[in-house]
Amino acid sequence: MRPFALLHRDGADHVEVLAGDVITVPALDDIPLHRGRPTLAVIPYRQIAERGFDCVDDGAPLECLVVRSSHHEPLDAFPPGPLSISDAGFDLSDDEYGTIVEDVLRDEIGHGEGANFVIHRVFTAAVDGDPVAAARAAFGRLLASEQGTYWTFLVHTGTRTLVGATPERHVSVADGITMMNPISGTFRNGSGRLLDFLRDEKEIEELYMVLDEELKMMATVAEHGGQVAGPYLKQMSHLTHTEYLLAGRGSLDVRDVLRETMFAPTVTGSPIENACRVIARHERRGRGYYAGVLALLDHDDQGRQTLDAPILIRTAEISPDGALRVPVGATLVRHSTAAGEVAETHTKAAGVLAALGAVPSRPSPARVEAESPEVQAALAARNDDLARFWLDSRAPGALVVPGLAGRTAVIVDGEDTFTAMLAHQLKALGLAVTLVPWTAATESAQTRAEPAQTRAEAGRPESGRAAPDPYGRAEVDIMGADLVIAGPGPGDPGDVADPKMAAMRALVAARLAERKPLLAVCLGHQILASLLGLRLHRRDSPYQGLAREVDLFGTRRRVGFYSSFAALSPAAELDTPYGRVEIARDPADSAVHALRGPGFAGVQFHPESVLSRDGLAVLAELLPQVLSGVISPATNG
Repeated sequence: MRPFALLHRDGADHVEVLAGDVITVPALDDIPLHRGRPTLAVIPYRQIAERGFDCVDDGAPLECLVVRSSHHEPLDAFPPGPLSISDAGFDLSDDEYGTIVEDVLRDEIGHGEGANFVIHRVFTAAVDGDPVAAARAAFGRLLASEQGTYWTFLVHTGTRTLVGATPERHVSVADGITMMNPISGTFRNGSGRLLDFLRDEKEIEELYMVLDEELKMMATVAEHGGQVAGPYLKQMSHLTHTEYLLAGRGSLDVRDVLRETMFAPTVTGSPIENACRVIARHERRGRGYYAGVLALLDHDDQGRQTLDAPILIRTAEISPDGALRVPVGATLVRHSTAAGEVAETHTKAAGVLAALGAVPSRPSPARVEAESPEVQAALAARNDDLARFWLDSRAPGALVVPGLAGRTAVIVDGEDTFTAMLAHQLKALGLAVTLVPWTAATESAQTRAEPAQTRAEAGRPESGRAAPDPYGRAEVDIMGADLVIAGPGPGDPGDVADPKMAAMRALVAARLAERKPLLAVCLGHQILASLLGLRLHRRDSPYQGLAREVDLFGTRRRVGFYSSFAALSPAAELDTPYGRVEIARDPADSAVHALRGPGFAGVQFHPESVLSRDGLAVLAELLPQVLSGVISPATNG
């Protein structure tokens, strides 16, 4: 059968029928993009290697349907039918999957490797009858029975057939606006009260964490970062999710937008680079197309590039011989339990299979509860303590602090693109900001800031386009900057054998020795604290994705933490070789939330996080003091 695709997009009253030729390309840059000829790309997870990130390479091809013809059909042209299966079961037993969950919670989140990770398992079966005919019947059933989908689709490339109903837009570009759609938190319809789900701490924190992670991506692909709208409910036939929408203006080639947003934190984790390492370490097998995207690339009537790319979840892949795969994953956070995450994978697999007609379906509950004032109030309350910097529109120049205007700042990234969000905040305050990777800290003061793995090493061919590079390509004089920010990143700050920790430690030590202004954030703060003689401690309960109100030098501030380690201080003031240091510490356990001395400061929390309601105010207060080299008595507690 010739390659084709059936697409029903959110809000449409028809199905798009696409036909054409399928080609296989090695990289995103090679996806055809010609005006008047759309391309539908099926992008596997292994393409994450283009960003220099780890993956188990299973050889899944990047296939492109180059559209030669297209037309619309009414919805009722695709009658529903069942997908009959046999020999069904998970590739990993519940016990095996539960063991992996426990390993990740203990060895990864517990040791500071990240805030959350998505680990998948695969439901496998054999499709009875012709695979493409069965997929068409399932597509019709999805159209008739599923709700709340972003795309309902069937894509047949000749080598595989994908059929599914994904709730989640990964990224889209239209009219110069880039949008993303973080979705997290899963409620099984009919399993209890929706209001209880909305008040569940674990579910709330899961959504906040993926919101932060996608804001990091938006900070790279949109000119001023992303603006947040929501939260909203995403109601499907069997499941209900919570979601936000992010939007920002951008001008990148859409293939670069795809690359810089590979892949959604809702199916990987955060911080994403280390999440990919953790996934490879614990899954130990390829993901195929799970967590990848479908991507429709085109142009609008004015010749501007367009992109519409949903995440490949809630999807069945069927091979020509009828082998069926339905990958499902669970998001592991500090509150997770093995039993709970095992149950979530069963819920998600059952939801997909019921929607496809492979197992009996339950009727959807009434939408009355979702529209109740109590539910709407619970949703709205989620924004009460979030950072308005990311929720409100910002007029240029409105936030500039006179003492910062025109000063230069270099942010050293410790493998956590929170630094891209921090860069937008510092620019808003008036600083001229350059972002460099931690590898630049190991080189001379006059250094070329290169990513840890170049595009050539990642297999990306030259395209002739100006591709996005958050680190730049110019000579960067790190030590000559007015201000250096030793940024956040995963890992154990006490591991002196780790090249990243050694490089960050050398950088912080050099700034202290030369008495040059320094701000240290999270990992950088831990390294600064250790150089000042404070002891580092791994928390029994990680502070990953946790918002707290703390006392910062006499002022109550609500800030967001992503850390498994903390520095401990015996007192609120210490004498060090670099001057007297003030310590903002937790009275319960002596953990250091922040410190400041003449020309330097450190914060354990993330002022740039959406969880840090008062993060921008903290930066506006601390940075002029750091640059002046004087702690202001007016702000002492």
